[in-house]
Amino acid sequence: MNPLSTPHNAHAPPLRRWPQTGYPAMLTATAAWHVLVLGAWLLAPRAWPWWLAAIFANHAVFTVAGLLPRTSLLGPNWTRLPAGGRNADAIALTIDDGPGPDPVVTPQVLDLLDALGVRATFFCIGEKARRCPELAREIVARGHALENHSQVHVHTFSVTFPGALRREIDAAQRTLEELSGERPMFFRAPAGLRNIFLEPVLRKLDLRLAAWTRRGYDTRERDPQVVARRLLNGLAARDILLLHDGNAALTVDGKPLILAVLPRLVEAARERKLRFVTLREARVDG
Repeated sequence: MNPLSTPHNAHAPPLRRWPQTGYPAMLTATAAWHVLVLGAWLLAPRAWPWWLAAIFANHAVFTVAGLLPRTSLLGPNWTRLPAGGRNADAIALTIDDGPGPDPVVTPQVLDLLDALGVRATFFCIGEKARRCPELAREIVARGHALENHSQVHVHTFSVTFPGALRREIDAAQRTLEELSGERPMFFRAPAGLRNIFLEPVLRKLDLRLAAWTRRGYDTRERDPQVVARRLLNGLAARDILLLHDGNAALTVDGKPLILAVLPRLVEAARERKLRFVTLREARVDG
């Protein structure tokens, strides 16, 4: 039997709710800042331009933070695997924006991962999975993890209000669970961009935000050697790597970048005595 054909749950810790932590310090700080500015305005209303500027400055800080995919200023964010003996020699391969862009690329990726003996974490878009339901089921059946990358992957995600954020993420939760039989445990924001409202929404949906340690920029780079070099330069235990099966660029001979990069990436990682795990397998909370 192919070792990757066993049920996904046989290799991952049992599902459980994430530990509940406090809201991000920045969220508390901005609430306090707004109260302080309001008090200052009541005491000195004629200085209102200064108080208005203070509010704009506060919002600018959050806007910049939302543009930094790997920051934890807006809440917990996996940019590396958790520390601990389980992950001392582990790295995670994450694959975004699929399944697709048609029913061709992702099956080739799955076959190649089988041949390489690697399990990956697929961050899938709900609407794409709905168009290719058999691929969502196949990802899980082959031992990989299927996680939430939003329902439609809108470019305005980082400026969306809480209600719309929740509807977008929850729609993907329901879609991916319906198709695969497993409820996603991780969320990755479209392009990694987010805002102040995201962390409270993720808490309510019992999701953990995951970014990456290094990426190959394979959505716009056509040279697989360049992409591989970006991923391998400084590669170390607990790194989270990002590639794409959807929206990936093509090599000069028309091959999806991910298919050209994976063999050399896996070979180089194993030469460094590193093993691949899914994000679920890397958990240290149970």
